[in-house]
Amino acid sequence: MNRRTALVAGSATLLLASCAMSSAPPVDATGAALPRVYRITAAEAEKIPFRLLDSVNALRTAKGVQSLAYNAALNAAALTHSRDMSVQNRPWHFGSDGSSPLLRVQRVGYTGQFLGETISETYQTELETLSAWMGEADTRDVILNPKAREIGFAWFQEESGKIWWTLVLGG
Repeated sequence: MNRRTALVAGSATLLLASCAMSSAPPVDATGAALPRVYRITAAEAEKIPFRLLDSVNALRTAKGVQSLAYNAALNAAALTHSRDMSVQNRPWHFGSDGSSPLLRVQRVGYTGQFLGETISETYQTELETLSAWMGEADTRDVILNPKAREIGFAWFQEESGKIWWTLVLGG
């Protein structure tokens, strides 16, 4: 009996120790935690647009400006650009064909006024990306533009986990 109890207790200790070891975040040479790759699953992909829109509208409401609604054409322009940034492997506002954000929203049939675009290349979530955008005056001004009434938002995730985010606003 004692021998079996000792084996069970020993196994439990090893099991708990292995759990503790696997939950520690990876660190770099200085001991700082390395970022974890945010993998967008099919279930997450369904939730992301709603979390982003709710967060953007909460920020806009706090500043006293009108909430936004998704626009299918702006979503299409955002998706096109997210994929194209991945092809180019650089975050910038011009397409591989030289297109500007204004031209891209016109190409998808958007008839409203183009008001701005924010982009990002990251391994972070949509809310971490939104937080980074809000930390910079120029992208914060786009997101909080009081003339905006509509939003387009999309992303493209590479096999490596890198995510290309694009947010487009129209009025």
